[in-house]
Amino acid sequence: MCHPVPSSPYSAFSFQLLSGGSEEMLEALGLHKDADGYRFTREGAVCNAVSDDKLNHRAVLRAMRVIGFSDEEIQSIYNLLGTILHLGNVEFENDEDTAVIRDLDLMDQIACLIGSETDAVQRALLFRTVATGVGEVFNKGHSLEEARFGRDAFAKALYERLFCWIVRRINHVIEVKDYDPALHGKNTVIGVLDIYGFEIFDNNSFEQFCINYCNEKLQQLFIELILRQEQQEYQREGIEWQHIDYFNNQIIVDLVEQPHKGIIAILDEACLNVGAVTDTMFLDTMDARLSRHPHYTSRKLCATDKTMEFRRDFRIRHYAGDVTYCVEGFLDKNKDPLFQDFKRLMFNSSDPVLKEMWPEGHLSITEVTKRPQAAATLFRNSMVALVEKLASKEPYYVRCIKPNDAKCPLALDEERCCHQVEYLGLLENVRVRRAGFAYRQPYARFLLRYKMTCEYTWPNHLMSSDREAVMAIIDQHGFQNDVAFGISKVFVRHPQTLYQLEQERLDLIPTIILFLQKVWRGTLARRRCRQMRAIYAIMACFKHHKVKAHFREVERRFANVRNMSDYGKSVPWPSPPAVLRSFQENTQYLFRRWWARQIIKNIPPSHMPEVRAKVAAMEVLQGERTEWGHSRTWERNYLASIKDGEFTKVAKDLQSKDAYSAVLFSCLIRKVNRFNKSKERALLVTDALVYKMKPSKNFKVLKKVPLSAVTGVSVTSGRDQLVVVHTVQKDDMVICLQGMGTDENEDHVGELLGVLADHFKRVKKPLQVAVRPSAIPLHMRGKQRTVSVEKRSGQRQSEFSKSRGGGFILRVPDH
Repeated sequence: MCHPVPSSPYSAFSFQLLSGGSEEMLEALGLHKDADGYRFTREGAVCNAVSDDKLNHRAVLRAMRVIGFSDEEIQSIYNLLGTILHLGNVEFENDEDTAVIRDLDLMDQIACLIGSETDAVQRALLFRTVATGVGEVFNKGHSLEEARFGRDAFAKALYERLFCWIVRRINHVIEVKDYDPALHGKNTVIGVLDIYGFEIFDNNSFEQFCINYCNEKLQQLFIELILRQEQQEYQREGIEWQHIDYFNNQIIVDLVEQPHKGIIAILDEACLNVGAVTDTMFLDTMDARLSRHPHYTSRKLCATDKTMEFRRDFRIRHYAGDVTYCVEGFLDKNKDPLFQDFKRLMFNSSDPVLKEMWPEGHLSITEVTKRPQAAATLFRNSMVALVEKLASKEPYYVRCIKPNDAKCPLALDEERCCHQVEYLGLLENVRVRRAGFAYRQPYARFLLRYKMTCEYTWPNHLMSSDREAVMAIIDQHGFQNDVAFGISKVFVRHPQTLYQLEQERLDLIPTIILFLQKVWRGTLARRRCRQMRAIYAIMACFKHHKVKAHFREVERRFANVRNMSDYGKSVPWPSPPAVLRSFQENTQYLFRRWWARQIIKNIPPSHMPEVRAKVAAMEVLQGERTEWGHSRTWERNYLASIKDGEFTKVAKDLQSKDAYSAVLFSCLIRKVNRFNKSKERALLVTDALVYKMKPSKNFKVLKKVPLSAVTGVSVTSGRDQLVVVHTVQKDDMVICLQGMGTDENEDHVGELLGVLADHFKRVKKPLQVAVRPSAIPLHMRGKQRTVSVEKRSGQRQSEFSKSRGGGFILRVPDH
């Protein structure tokens, strides 16, 4: 009994997995990277050294993800490949005429990969479930040979099911869902069939028999499409033609596949017979039934032919040559090698992908009554279906000639190629092609492609038929002697004629394309122009509507603002359309001016200086100081009402002496020296000078600074009354606006800032106002002397530093 090792079919995938898989993946599959350690990859390890399996593995993995395979499906594929490799290493040994597994650890790994139980895997490999006619079921143990045969058959079946599942999965992804000819157009597919050719070895077995039968079927299709149909087409079109004989291999195809008489039918019959039927008995049956067939012989039928062995070999005369087959192993290879136990094992897997590959496993042993088809019958049915599908399409053949340098010397290359041409049946094809025409096309299609090359057919001809139009094209180019006109087609003999037509067509296509582009672009431009005009007309009407609606809403909301207490300040403005946003801002600005005018016109003129001062103070403080005296009345000249008018007399003398126009501000202030002693002083701010006076000595002037020399004022954000007046000479004046014995809650900082800011605004001079969080740091830096000042109001202690320039810097400790 022959047990072929299933290494070649799936060794490529296995090598890619072993070489390209990560360490984590291989560890999960129970594999290692050494291909020599596995029976199914050991033979191809040397031959596979030239290929880059790592790159191929990454390419296959990337392709599967692109086509739409999920991570679970990819993992199932790897699990199945790992199962096949582990199955190859399963070894059996005899135990009282029954087989037992030598290494049981592999059973656990295989069971884990296929999602089954270890006992179930071991039982499927060692036993076969048999049902009797009365419904009884029992397990029959395998012999050593049967166990090995079943193991290899199981491995082959796993790979075959995996291959078919991948093909179905890809077809499901790429097929057009809900195909509609009107929507999707013609349903066109492209398929590639790669057949190497006849196999003629020193020892040809069942596999070579199937492959050569496949080539016979394809050669039959080749003869049908290329040789017979082409000659029939010449006759049908009325072309003068001399028939060329060719060999029809239908007789060889019938020898193999004819029902009840062919070799496959005899082989199936031998496999179905009860009893010990051997390969020699199968050969004797063929010799008896096929003895008169001209393409079959054996050593028994031709005793003088010593190239064949008695009771072992038979020969078929194929179209490509005579092939001698060894009958040993035909019956075993033709039988269904896969026991039903394996099918039920895979169907009961917890992996849904593996379960899907074995749908027939749902049948119990008592339900499986029909004998499965033999391998040769399945192959024949597949070939019949393939030929039928190819016959319904438009096949294109590429016949390859491959020299055999190992068997033929280099000097015989020409002879060897001639033999291959003869064996492939290409001589008849060459003769038909040489005597026939290289190109044929219906008149309508030929005219559609080449009508621009003739002035009588472009853009449309006025002749009675398309045939006359095609004849006009041929006559204009002078190809009358190389063209034949059939009933419905034009036939061109030499490719050079077609090449010249194509070249002239290519020369004219750019001009035609430019003309079509010009016409189409003009059409598109006119269509777009009409659309743009319609769009702008609609936009103009819509904008006009939105503007009118907005103004109506504004008119409705502000119709009664004159009679409101706040003159419409609380009335919300409607959201303007985009076209009116800038106009809305101008409208709101005019409304605010009107609203301010309505408020201001009710204020007496005598109060306007105070209003302007408060507005100026609010602008410079910008909310950084919460208490600045805005809620009380600002008298401004507080010194005019003390000491029986004594200050008024002094102020008049100073006015006549220094020639200032008006008093801007005056009040009692406090001076603190470096010994932490405070003294009362007075501050007088006029439109020309700033005076610091001593009230106890009839308001004697202690210091005066021109107002034009003042550059800025610094105050704090707290409730203290500290103010620093900055000058151009950096002779800063540090004062506390809270006089001795005055109200501590009376805040004069905002009033002083408002008066100064309003005056500087009127004279159009800049005034820098700084509000510090809790200190007034100045710009001056130099050698400093520090004095401490404690406010009588109980505020926290601050520090002043006196610079060399005479000014003061207020500092607050870090804490």
